[in-house]
Amino acid sequence: MTITQLSYVLAVAEHQNFTKAASKCFVTQPTLSMQIQKLEDQLDILIFDRSKKPIELTEVGRKIVSQARNIVNESNRIQDIVDQQKGFIGGEFKLGIIPTIMPTLLPMFLKTFIKKHPKVKLIIEELTTEEIISRINDGHLDAAIAATPLENENIKERVLYFEPFVAYIPKNHRLSDKKKIDVSDLDIEDMLLLEDGHCFRDGVINLCKVFKDHTDDAFQLESGSIETLMKLSNEGLGMTLLPYLHTLDVNEKTKDNIHYFNSPSPAREVSVIYHKSELKMQIIEAMQDVISGIIRGAITFQNVEIISPLAK
Repeated sequence: MTITQLSYVLAVAEHQNFTKAASKCFVTQPTLSMQIQKLEDQLDILIFDRSKKPIELTEVGRKIVSQARNIVNESNRIQDIVDQQKGFIGGEFKLGIIPTIMPTLLPMFLKTFIKKHPKVKLIIEELTTEEIISRINDGHLDAAIAATPLENENIKERVLYFEPFVAYIPKNHRLSDKKKIDVSDLDIEDMLLLEDGHCFRDGVINLCKVFKDHTDDAFQLESGSIETLMKLSNEGLGMTLLPYLHTLDVNEKTKDNIHYFNSPSPAREVSVIYHKSELKMQIIEAMQDVISGIIRGAITFQNVEIISPLAK
C-alpha cells in the first residue's frame, strides 16, 4: 500500500470517474486503474463498484476513503513541517472566499500578497460557506475567508477584522430622514435580502430577530448580488443592509442613501479558516498579516456587536 495509491483512490472517489481522476493526478488512466486494482487485490476487497454509472464506493470503500484522507493529509504534513522549519512560504495554496467578501477584500490584498510572497501560487474560488466547510473537510481547500464563528469542531478560525453592517435606505423610505438608525428600526417585512445560501442573509435575519419575530411566509424580494439589491432599493422596493467595505467605492449620489447604525454598530466577524490539522500554517499566517495590515486603515469602527452568520 502506498500514499500514491491512496491519493488515486481519493481522486476517483471525488470525480466518480477513472479518466477524470487520472487527469487530476497527471497520470494516464491505465496507470491509475492498475494501481487501484493492485491495492484492491492486496486488500482482497473492492473499493469501487464499477458496474454503477457513475462509479460508486462500496460500503468498505467508504470507510477506506475516510481513512485514506487522514493518511494522505498526514503525509502532506511531513513536507509542511520541512517547509516551516526552512521558513519557506511558497507552493500551491487553494483559497475559498464567500461571495459577499470576495469583490471587496480580494482587490485590497491580492496584489500586495503576491508581491510580498511571489513563490505562493494562489488558486482562489468564490464559494458559499457550506461549500467551503465541505471542501476544507475533504482536503480540497487549504483555507478560506468567511464570516464567523462557524462552531465547527474540525475547523479553526483566526479573526481578520470586524465589518459593520450599513443600511442602504432609498428616498421616501420610512427611515430615510434618520441620519443614524437603531437595530430596533429594522423590519424584515420591508427588507431586501440576498437569496438563500448566503451567510450574510442569515446575519441580517438574525439581526432583525433581535427585536421582531420573523416569519418565513412574509413576502421578500431576494437576489444573488448586493449590487442588485441596491438597484432594487433605488426603485423603491425596500431597504437593504450592506457590509461596510461595499460602501467605500460608491458614487456621491449613492452615498446619500447610506445610513450608519448608532453605537454599538452590528457587525460581522471575518476570519481566515482552515482545517484543525493546521497544514500550510506559514502561508495562512502570511495572509493574515497582509490582510490585517491593509484592513486596519479601512475600517475604523471601534464599538461593534457581532451578529452570528449561522441560520437560526
